[in-house]
Amino acid sequence: MPRVFAQEGPIRVGGTLPLTGPLAGVGAIHKLAAEVFVEQINAKGGILGRRVEFVLLDDQSLPANARTLYERLVTADKVDLLMGPYGTSSIIAAMGVAARFKKMLVQSSLGDPSLAPYPLQFPSLPIGAEPQLTDTEVVLDAYASLPTPPKTIAFVASKFPSALTIAKGGQQVADKRGIKSVLDLEYEFGTKDFGAIANRIKAADPDLLWSGAIGMEAVQLLDAMSRIDYQPRNQFYLFPAPGPTAAHPKANGLTSLTWFEEHEPFLKYHGAQEFVSAYDNKAKAAGFPYPRTEYQAAVEYAAWQILAAAAEGAGKLDDAAMAAWLRSNTVETVVGPRTFDGKFNAGKPSTKLKQVQGKDWVTVWPADFRPADKAFLVP
Repeated sequence: MPRVFAQEGPIRVGGTLPLTGPLAGVGAIHKLAAEVFVEQINAKGGILGRRVEFVLLDDQSLPANARTLYERLVTADKVDLLMGPYGTSSIIAAMGVAARFKKMLVQSSLGDPSLAPYPLQFPSLPIGAEPQLTDTEVVLDAYASLPTPPKTIAFVASKFPSALTIAKGGQQVADKRGIKSVLDLEYEFGTKDFGAIANRIKAADPDLLWSGAIGMEAVQLLDAMSRIDYQPRNQFYLFPAPGPTAAHPKANGLTSLTWFEEHEPFLKYHGAQEFVSAYDNKAKAAGFPYPRTEYQAAVEYAAWQILAAAAEGAGKLDDAAMAAWLRSNTVETVVGPRTFDGKFNAGKPSTKLKQVQGKDWVTVWPADFRPADKAFLVP
């Protein structure tokens, strides 16, 4: 039977994503996850009995564009609700607009919560309030479990705001653990020639390369190191494009952060089975290089779950009322239960470590999130 929606028209949710530019590969993942949610929620009767429509614009990976486009969404397009963009700088730009118009902003990928003091913003990514410390704690805890833990580390980070902040915090964590830093190198976001950087890493020859790579930067750095016949003994990448990175011939054994992968126990989270099935089918049809659900897709979907729960919980499309409901309730999402207590509405962190194994991403730390037939590979 066809769904019967309320007569007042659709709920229009406005947002931007980097559909072009250096972040386009990840932007496509977020776009597809959003489309899956909108299709599924409309099949179930929408939100508050109204069909949902996603008004999506391309910010071209540029924060200045995001700022302009969110102003357009609020003032000219007159959308009912806002959904955040991808990437820290663009989220901060969108948040400035949301604050000016007192709009709630749910976002999925802010890597530095300290940049988000706005009380009406809510993150779906469960990184906690201090990822600059807790992220590298997870990484080093995992590597400490290996037979030969790293004694030296090289920090090579993009000047992308969240990457740089987390790299600086990571250096503090490594120093407290007595792991010697043999390289501290920063480069401009959008760098394409990693030849000189690869040579610096090879000269330092760390036990662990900590790379603050964003998007395709991970692939470009792997290419550059391959050209000089160098392979780090252990290597970690912060926010790489998941598909192209896993498919790289030199990627086996490298690690990254995660909050969801397509295996147990993640599949027990609310809506995960239904989401994974729909997303994978659409990703394969679209020709994605990694047509499987991983955390980038999951946190976008979770952001929409949070937005829908806030509207249903408040019983109306009132930004202040929805925000108040979120601060007082737990939302069940595909990345687990989300609460918004503490600083920056961040809630508690649930960061994990994943590893490329045979061109697939597998969670390896903590051990209770590792599949029963897998191990943390020693390169």
